[in-house]
Amino acid sequence: MNFTKTPQALICLCLIAYSCTQTLQEIPPQQYTIEQFMDVKEIYGGYFSPDESKVLIGSKESGVYNAFEVSLETGEKKQLTQATDDGVFPMSYFPEDDRFIFASDKGGNEITHIYVNQLDGMTKDLTPDSAAKANFWGWNYDRTKMFLTSNKRDPRFFDLYWIKLDDIGNESKMYETQLFYQNEKGLNPSLVSNDEKFIALHQSITTNNSNMYLHSVETGETKLISEHEGDADYSPEFFSLDGSELFYLTNEGYEFMYLKAYNLQTGESRVVEKEDWDIFYSYLSRTGKYRVSVINNDAKTEVKFFDGQTGEPIQISGLPEGDISGVKISESENLMSFYMTNSNTPRNLYVYDFRTSTYKKLTDTMNQEINPDDLVAGEVIRFPSFDGMEIPSILYKPKGLKPGEKVPVMLMIHGGPGGQTRLNYTPRLQYYVNHGYAFLAVNNRGSSGYGKTFYAADDLRHGQDDLQDCVESKKFLATLDYIDTDKIGIMGGSYGGYMVMAALAFAPEEFAVGVNYFGVTNWLRTIRSIPPWWESFREALYTEMGNPNTEDSVALYNKSPLFFAHQITKPFIVLQGANDPRVLQVESDEMIEEARKNNVPVEYVLFDDEGHGFKKKENNITASKEVLKFLDKHLKGVEN
Repeated sequence: MNFTKTPQALICLCLIAYSCTQTLQEIPPQQYTIEQFMDVKEIYGGYFSPDESKVLIGSKESGVYNAFEVSLETGEKKQLTQATDDGVFPMSYFPEDDRFIFASDKGGNEITHIYVNQLDGMTKDLTPDSAAKANFWGWNYDRTKMFLTSNKRDPRFFDLYWIKLDDIGNESKMYETQLFYQNEKGLNPSLVSNDEKFIALHQSITTNNSNMYLHSVETGETKLISEHEGDADYSPEFFSLDGSELFYLTNEGYEFMYLKAYNLQTGESRVVEKEDWDIFYSYLSRTGKYRVSVINNDAKTEVKFFDGQTGEPIQISGLPEGDISGVKISESENLMSFYMTNSNTPRNLYVYDFRTSTYKKLTDTMNQEINPDDLVAGEVIRFPSFDGMEIPSILYKPKGLKPGEKVPVMLMIHGGPGGQTRLNYTPRLQYYVNHGYAFLAVNNRGSSGYGKTFYAADDLRHGQDDLQDCVESKKFLATLDYIDTDKIGIMGGSYGGYMVMAALAFAPEEFAVGVNYFGVTNWLRTIRSIPPWWESFREALYTEMGNPNTEDSVALYNKSPLFFAHQITKPFIVLQGANDPRVLQVESDEMIEEARKNNVPVEYVLFDDEGHGFKKKENNITASKEVLKFLDKHLKGVEN
């Protein structure tokens, strides 16, 4: 069929196209339940088995995290543990067989123990001291020992221990860990050289300043190797294969973390890699064939590969398009596991074969009942704050809005202080957006990922300048024609939960509602009650937030929403875990009690079997349902 392309015909076609576009815009996406969103399988890991025929992962599909293995040939997934209450977090296969290491705590109390899952499926707790917290630290280079850290000697500090690989299967010897490094002053072990002669240590001074030490196992000497002026951070990353250099990240003299190498003989350092964003971490593959660097590029992950010997960049061909993370290279250096995701697509595990430059997708974590086209991708935006500082944020606009339609919007504030909201897939966020709420995830001043000046900009000014960034975001939101500016709320967890309560107490007319996930409300008590294993971070926390045992206590009192609950006028909901060791339940109990004296509508959801952050799927489902009911009631006037 032929068309004559007259101007009239073209106008007609344009009008038809415009009409179709408008019709498509007015068709709302299918609405899904939180159960459907939570049936998206949360997974992590990708640890290769010794024969490289499968990978070990953690998956939450059973309701809590359990260990699974995935066949590289068929993609078949096999569940290896049957935890129903406390999650199982797999860490590694054994070097020579299919036993594996996992960590677990009790009810979210964060006192993790290290377990071995034996070939017969039985498990053994390698760290049976009930009061001590332990962490799997990895295998030595020749794969004859396992390293772990524990605070059993002194609850304040983590010492480094080892146990012979052969002894782990011996009932009479498997608990006989040997002390390798005793941590007396908060000099935390970071790395052990391949020959086990040196240990790289890290010391937090403030959240913006740290030191790095080199400890000789043979002589016992501990040497400061990061002498510097002003604030600078250091992070040991790996030793060279021959032990002659220590590679580390630092932001000394630069806004972002970059990679340097320290020569153990001469004491001189050289720059290895510098980017325009923070390098998250860098590591060498087994024989040094590849060096991998992972970069925090404006709230998304960027991965770069280099020749481990020459340092020259390597282009890895045949990779899929997307945000790649979680890169792990196998011992043979033939294979690589990795994840790919973005803000509207959940993480999926892939394996790449360097020999053939091909990849295979091993998982499909999206619930098949959900049409990916109904989900919303985040958009990175920036707005000026009260002093001109640019505040990076991520905007989520609901789909299917009609011309002129206006929707409520929630600010989402990350934890920390010092966290960052990134372009990751978040089921509950997609659930709220799918039900007609716009979201603006504000990376207020003090967030990581945007340079050390931005990171330090909120020190000792929490609940002030960072809160003002959130208030200033309303001016940006007012420029969006689909936002109902009378219905702007604020939501956050942990430190973000504090920001919610600070907003309601210190800027009581700025936000219509608040959603507080386990947020700090009394800084005096919170800082005094930090877990003992945070001892090495205590001074850094005091420097950033204030010392409750000095004159800083006045400032801490004045930034604690609990003591200003009488100023709260807007409805809010609190969600709390009873076993939370960081933000104690009493924080939320008292906040609720005080606010109710104002006759403010307040709701409280308490989980008896959760800690700081909710691990269990059913609890997350309940929490998300209660939040949506609360938002619908107070922002949309709808009773569910």
